[in-house]
Amino acid sequence: MTAQLSKKSEAWSARFSEPVSDLVKRYTASVFFDKRLAEVDIQGSLAHADMLAAQGIISQSDLQEIQRGMAQIQSEIAAGQFEWLLDLEDVHLNIEKRLTELVGDAGKRLHTGRSRNDQVATDIRLYLRGAIDDITVLLRELRLALTDLAEQHADTILPGFTHMQVAQPVTFGHHMLAYVEMFGRDAERMADCRKRVNRLPLGAAALAGTTFPIDRLRVAATLGFDDVCHNSLDAVSDRDFAIEFCAAAALVMTHVSRMSEELVIWMSPRVGFIDIADRFCTGSSIMPQKKNPDVPELARGKTGRVNGHLVALLTLMKGQPLAYNKDNQEDKEPLFDTVDTVTDTLRIFADMARGITVKPEAMRAAALQGYATATDLADYLVKKGLPFRDAHEAVARAVRACVDRGCDLADLTLDDLRAFSDLVAEDVFAVLTLEGSVAARDHVGGTAPAQVRTAIARVRAELG
Repeated sequence: MTAQLSKKSEAWSARFSEPVSDLVKRYTASVFFDKRLAEVDIQGSLAHADMLAAQGIISQSDLQEIQRGMAQIQSEIAAGQFEWLLDLEDVHLNIEKRLTELVGDAGKRLHTGRSRNDQVATDIRLYLRGAIDDITVLLRELRLALTDLAEQHADTILPGFTHMQVAQPVTFGHHMLAYVEMFGRDAERMADCRKRVNRLPLGAAALAGTTFPIDRLRVAATLGFDDVCHNSLDAVSDRDFAIEFCAAAALVMTHVSRMSEELVIWMSPRVGFIDIADRFCTGSSIMPQKKNPDVPELARGKTGRVNGHLVALLTLMKGQPLAYNKDNQEDKEPLFDTVDTVTDTLRIFADMARGITVKPEAMRAAALQGYATATDLADYLVKKGLPFRDAHEAVARAVRACVDRGCDLADLTLDDLRAFSDLVAEDVFAVLTLEGSVAARDHVGGTAPAQVRTAIARVRAELG
């Protein structure tokens, strides 16, 4: 390509005496990843053109030509016929050049009163707003899938753990509802983040605003923004809304990763609490017996990827003076990948949750292995009048005796138990059963099956 042709393709070429080198073009271009903003870029441009015409800055005939040209560009992109040119650097210049080819001077007038700085900031916000809406729907679907699983197993008992040691019996339904709560808070964070995403930068121009009599509120209303960004310097330069989204996304993936860890452990033959449907697993290239939980393992790994994107964006912003800097071109790839990773993960997890087979017998057997009702025995003695610390000591001695004998607390006779406290009576055996233990925790937030069903009803009412 000659220097003259190269210079003609750039919006600022008249300022320079030589063309940009091919290496610099490749290094600075973003078109091959930011072209995914094409739809929102056109959407923003049409709203801007509508406002320019309403304000008398461009003519109605120019507006109609811009609308006609943009419609054809949308069709070309949808059909895969649009030619994306590296020489034009980014999505904005590619679309603008094609528009000018189609409609002539009207296309050249479109950029009146705006800069690529406020244009790209608007595009990112439009894109991210849509992504947040999609993720919110997927969080709802995952919560519903887990709620269905919880309802099926509101009475199924498994050991609850602290320090990965058997602690107290809980129900599997209660355990699943813990993740329903986590993902519920994630949805709340997304909704709150959306409020700050949904503010319009367009009209800030390069950094100081514009001399044209624009109507920013009209554009905001056309595009569905709640408000405008109220400082032009801030509007074009900050990406805190994207960082906030990535922080919320990192928490989503952290919760996914915690659940993944449990699914991997539970599926191990040494534990055997669950099975995951074959379509979410793979085999081994050498060991024919293997069924590997690849989806939860990979989701656990992808969490580090999303966490890394959050750190990348924080680092990107931390040293930037006002206003816009080329550094901000690096905001898109981590943001896009975060959106893709979270979206794909939530979609597959909602499906996978419906493909989990629970093995109640294995869960119950495990709950019987760790003296899970010891706290219930201590509570029983307290209710009989023994101070808690004394009750704790008495039960600890009982557990030690069971360890020596190789039996469970429920296997001790009444006389055995009375050796540790003369307050023990015949009614003690009701509190030593797994069912009695979970049923006794019948309060808001407790693991009792009745409370699990109440919580499920609350979640269903919330989700509609």
